[in-house]
Amino acid sequence: MVSPARFAPLALLSLLTPLALAPLGCGEDATHRAGPVSPSVTPGAEASESAEGSSEEPSPSSEDVAPEGPGASSAEAPLIAIDTHVDTTQRMLDHDDDIADAVPGGHLDLPRMRRGGLTGAFFSIWVNPRRFEGEAAYQRALALIGAVEKLAHDHPDQAVICRDADEVRAAARSGKAALLMGVEGGHALGTDDEELALSRLHHLYERGVRYMTITWSTDNPLGHSSSGNARSQGLTPLGRRVVAEMNELGMIVDVSHVSDRTFRDIMDVTERPVFASHSSVRSLSNHPRNMTDRMIQRVAAGGGAVCINYYSLFIDIEYRDRRRALEAEHADRFDALAEEHEDYTERGAAEAALALELDPEIRPPDLAVLGAHFDKVVELGGPSAACLGSDFDGISELPTGLRDVGDLGNLRAELERRGLPIAPIFGENVLRILAAQSPE
Repeated sequence: MVSPARFAPLALLSLLTPLALAPLGCGEDATHRAGPVSPSVTPGAEASESAEGSSEEPSPSSEDVAPEGPGASSAEAPLIAIDTHVDTTQRMLDHDDDIADAVPGGHLDLPRMRRGGLTGAFFSIWVNPRRFEGEAAYQRALALIGAVEKLAHDHPDQAVICRDADEVRAAARSGKAALLMGVEGGHALGTDDEELALSRLHHLYERGVRYMTITWSTDNPLGHSSSGNARSQGLTPLGRRVVAEMNELGMIVDVSHVSDRTFRDIMDVTERPVFASHSSVRSLSNHPRNMTDRMIQRVAAGGGAVCINYYSLFIDIEYRDRRRALEAEHADRFDALAEEHEDYTERGAAEAALALELDPEIRPPDLAVLGAHFDKVVELGGPSAACLGSDFDGISELPTGLRDVGDLGNLRAELERRGLPIAPIFGENVLRILAAQSPE
């Protein structure tokens, strides 16, 4: 493993060394996550809550998907496809995963990106607030940025850091993966001091960060979360100042994870288009991490977009509730699996199999369920309002038919079946929002 000290001040070595044991991914409730990512399965396990669900028929392996991916038809120009949220960064830092080559487990590496036709992705700079606080949180963020920089440095023939839409298009023309970065949660600034927070925000921008999610699953000095302790509250005064500064810098304000009140406050402050980097539709699946119809419409009216999260328990609340009921009724058996499997994806697969044993009628959502969320966003906000926000490697239970990024062509086929516009949803909407951040 490459020492994290290579990407952070040497004084941080003792702080970062234990990270091999840190939980991976940055799903919605990290309390169940532990251990390295293991090979994907469908149905899989969830990185943020306990793992869920199963189906009788496994989805096709990414090896079964045509290698040319979803945008490589010879009859059309190459399709730019950008995913606004992947959590692969932690595997890269904590387990020294070199994703330039095929790596076991997880959802994403460069070979699978090519297979699925994904041009690029925003690699999440997520800091676990339960493990890192204050200065340690900020230094952890810098170390994660260093891991993305290392990938580009070590493999300049395959990947390049991109900071704007033109650079993404240039990467696509050259056949390189576009590496973008977004900070997930303002707690990564590591301070509630206004001047220090703004200085650190500028430094993150200089390092290539092009969005910041105002909150993660916990409240922080900037505002309140959809799953925090004060969901009725919104932006703090510091949060308002940070949003305004992000507008000045040219950094996208990400409204995923925030409380409904924080969302309204952000929309009152921002003067540039925002996006939700990994959120789905609440009217289809009533979970607080999803966006209401009015929120979607307001984002769209401001020129922004909602990038759909693929997590099975967000897109199908009935499935989630049925799984939770099983876990409560048979807590001893699920607890035993948790003791048996340290790795959360292995544990998740075992839990999914147990759920199917206990309830043979339980079924995880499929690509039609996921496609309905894209359809609804387009219905509410128009073709410019939807985008891809998988949460790959931050979750481990995906809809049947979508095993990893290599299966992105299957999602394209579902959206085409629905008559949805592929080019805007797959990448053009995100590039437009990114370009709209540039100061006048």
